[in-house]
Amino acid sequence: MAGNIQSYLVLIANTISIILLWMMLNIFIGIYLNYAFYEGAPTWKNFVYYAFALVSFLFLLRYVVRKWNRFAQKDKDL
Repeated sequence: MAGNIQSYLVLIANTISIILLWMMLNIFIGIYLNYAFYEGAPTWKNFVYYAFALVSFLFLLRYVVRKWNRFAQKDKDL
């Protein structure tokens, strides 16, 4: 029982950390490298940044959902 609670808390910490890492990466690229903003009309760099942000978010979401489903399946088997 205690191992199950510990693995659940590790799963929560891993989920939070991977989401924060994704957010920091997008903030760095978007705000600090100035790809999120445009003056007048967007350039190809802005489109690439937003496409990267969207695609990476979808991969992140898929990863997190699969990780939680694996945990739920393992918990169900116990």
